[in-house]
This record gives sequence, structure tokens and C-alpha cells, in this order.
Amino acid sequence: MTAAPILETIGLDKTFPGVKALRQVDFRLYPGEIHTLMGQNGAGKSTLINVLTGVHAPDAGEILLGGERVAFSTPLEAEAAGIRTLYQEVNLCPNLSVAENVFAGRQPKRRGAIDWNLIHERAADALARLNVSLDVTKSLDTYPIAVQQMVAIARALSVDARVLILDEPTSSLDDGEVTRLFDVLRKLKQSGIGILFVTHFLEQTYAISDRITVMRNGEREGEYLAKDLPVELLVSKMVGHERMTERLKRAASEPPAQKSAVPPFVEMRGVGRRGVMNPVDIDVQPGQILGLAGLLGSGRTETARLLFGAERADAGTMTIGGKPAKLHSPRDAVRHGVGYCPEDRKKEGIVADLSIRENIVLALQARRGVWRFIGRAKQRQIADDYIERLGIKARDAEQPIGLLSGGNQQKVLLARWLATEPKMLILDEPTRGIDVAAKFEIMDRVLALCAKGLGILFISSEVSEVVRVSHRIAVLRDRRKVAEVAGNAASEDQVYRLIAGGSE
Repeated sequence: MTAAPILETIGLDKTFPGVKALRQVDFRLYPGEIHTLMGQNGAGKSTLINVLTGVHAPDAGEILLGGERVAFSTPLEAEAAGIRTLYQEVNLCPNLSVAENVFAGRQPKRRGAIDWNLIHERAADALARLNVSLDVTKSLDTYPIAVQQMVAIARALSVDARVLILDEPTSSLDDGEVTRLFDVLRKLKQSGIGILFVTHFLEQTYAISDRITVMRNGEREGEYLAKDLPVELLVSKMVGHERMTERLKRAASEPPAQKSAVPPFVEMRGVGRRGVMNPVDIDVQPGQILGLAGLLGSGRTETARLLFGAERADAGTMTIGGKPAKLHSPRDAVRHGVGYCPEDRKKEGIVADLSIRENIVLALQARRGVWRFIGRAKQRQIADDYIERLGIKARDAEQPIGLLSGGNQQKVLLARWLATEPKMLILDEPTRGIDVAAKFEIMDRVLALCAKGLGILFISSEVSEVVRVSHRIAVLRDRRKVAEVAGNAASEDQVYRLIAGGSE
């Protein structure tokens, strides 16, 4: 690059209580380029964006905009300086019209009054740049989330900006909408705007990027020209994976030969949802663990939510227990014998103010309905039984679950679903955020349940863990299933190659 950076950071540090979020981060964005920021969850990408846009102040380091040092106290100050940001979550007002959302806070006026005709005309023009045609006078909430995301993009593109930051803008878009957005971004970079693009999708990264900065554990791992960084090397730098010197000792025994003759408990054929997950084929066998491997954003959790009815599929067919099934809600999945321990146990799993007893019986009571109430004595019996069986360390069943360690909270969630006597369990990151000893203890119990005939869909960002416990591994990339391998024949290296787009 011969031009000076339009946006630059030098030695940025940012610490939150107990977490060093950024550590001596140097970053350069040049005018007329698309620069993609890559990294796993917790790598520091969001913190860097928040510091650049005035959400957080850095503890140390400098931010230069157009070669001049800046210090933004608020996002409004960053916007006024020419930095425009579009976040993953649609941050608009659903009760206002499309046009009002595009021009909120900067409505053109004529003779002291808002010029509605001009607003409607300009809003339509802004959407036309994205090849989107719709009635801009209608309320935003009358349109689906993918359209709302395009409106948010149109708002971001409708102002004169020196820097455009796009944080996961394609998460709700289908392939056609992504293509239209990328066409617009290419035109914008030709006008001299510097574009910082954040995504977890590898194909999109190489489709749009001029350069790539990789972050890991709050540090800048490196800065590369996209054409000089093979996808396999990118994945390796993101995860910090080094080639194994010896095969991991397998904690899961090979599945008995007769298992292959057992019909799947769940069969998904072409099941997907527009803007959420591309059509996928998945089988979960009784007494087996199917592992889902892939980077963050690959579609692991989305697949689990489709299987549990938390996302309603709009394509494909599903059978459960050999019978056709349509899941309109998680309640339908529970009735079919499916349980789900979600990835974020604090937000979607535990009810922190309730006791261990109340958390354990929650799913069982929901399945029985309000007219078949489980008495207090029976609840206590169930809770005490699982506290003993799973080795939950607590004063007693009446202790609030929020006071337990992460590992013991995870065991309570496991107990919640075991109490419903499920035929299949979905475990999404069941060992995240807990200590090593608790990890192995929980996985030992999962393997024991599997040996008794329970089918398990297992998701972990730690590929070594997926390889260690799975009978079969489905590899996902960019919200698609790209391969399936036998667990007893798989290695970490092989799975990483498949994630990166290599062959088996």
C-alpha cells in the first residue's frame, strides 16, 4: 500500500474485570480496501470495534483517523468523524417505517418541516443500490429479518463515510442477498472508502477481502494479503492449532458393529431455514455420539436449534423414531424425547434465582403440563437422586443454582433433561467455561449415557474433544455440511483440513 492508512491503531490495550480483551493491538485500514477481521469467539474482534467507535475507551495506545490522533467518547462522535458501523443485530426501530429508519435523526427538511417526499425517494434509492425494491412507507416490522438487515445496511450506506465497519452483516442474508451486498461494497471501495469487514464465514472472507488481520486471545496474530494466505493456514492461525505429534488417546470406544443396523432415531433430509442454515442431512443413531465440528458461525448451533424446534425449518423433512415429524416449537421436540443443553447456560439454560430442585424439574414439569403438577416431595426426590448420580457439589437441593460453579451448573442442566427420560440429547458446548477436571467428569457421564442407548448430538469448539468422543463427525462450514467422517478413523488434523475446505 502506497497511501497512508485512513484508520490506524497503535498498541491498543483494553482490560475488563478479569479479562485482558486487547493486548498491544496494531491495526491498519487503508482507503479503497476491504479488510477482514478474523478470529474465534473471544479473540477480541468486537472489543476492537467498540474501541474504534467510541463504545469503550482504550486503556492504552492510540487511534489515528486520517493520520490525526482521535479519542471518541461516544459512537456519535465517531459517526460525526466519518466512521459508520453496522452491527450484527438489527439496531432499528421496528414500529417506524422503512424510510424513517433509513433517515432517523437526519431527516431532510424543507421550510422547517420534514420533507417526507424526499425521504421516501432517497430511502428507495438507497435500497435500490442493494437491488431491494419495497414499499418504504410500510412499518419495518412487517418485513422479515433478512429484509430488515438490508434496511440497516442501506442506512449505513446512505451517509458519506470515510470508514465503514460491518460486523457480521451477512448473518441473516441468503446467498443472493450476500452477492448483492458484496457488489455494493466493491463499488464503495472504488470511491475510496475504507471498509472493515467482520465475519466467521471463510468463503465470504476470500470472496471480498483484500487483506486479512487475524486475532487470537486479544492479540493481533498477523496481517496478510488475502491472496497470500491459504485457507488452511488461516484456520491454523485462528485456532492456534499445531500439528499433533501423536494421536490422542480415545476416550470413546469404537461403536459396536451391530450399531450400523439400528435405524436412526433422528433423520434430517435437506432440513434448513432461509438466512439461518442451508439444507443439511443429519442422522443421529441410538447409542452413538454424532459430533458437529466447525468454526464459530459454521452452523453448529443453528443445526441444533432446528433439531430442537427452536428454529422452525422451512425446507426438508425430518423423522423421529421412524415417524415423520414437524417441530413447531421446543415443546414438540421434548414430546418426541429430545432434550437440549444450550451453548449459553447462563442466558438460555439455568434460571439463576431458582433452586437446584426447581431447575432440575423444569423440563419434566413443562412436558407434563400444568394439570399434572409434580409435588414438592417428588421434586425433592428427583433432585436428590440426580445430585447423587451426577456428583453435583451443593449444600442441598434448595441451594440457588446461581451460587454453583460452572461445572456443577452444567451437571444440573444435564440432570434436567435426564429427568425427562429422553431418547436423544443435544449438548451444545457442554464443557465451555468449566475446569479441566469437571470437563472430563461430565464427558465420562455423557459416554456412559450413550453406552446405555442414548443418542447424542455433541457440539464443541474444541475439535480435539469432538474427535475424542464422537462415533461419527459431521463437518460444517459456512452454514453447510461439507463432510462426514467416522470418529474412530478421524484425527484433529483431518477435521481441520475439512473445515478449511480440504479433502478427506
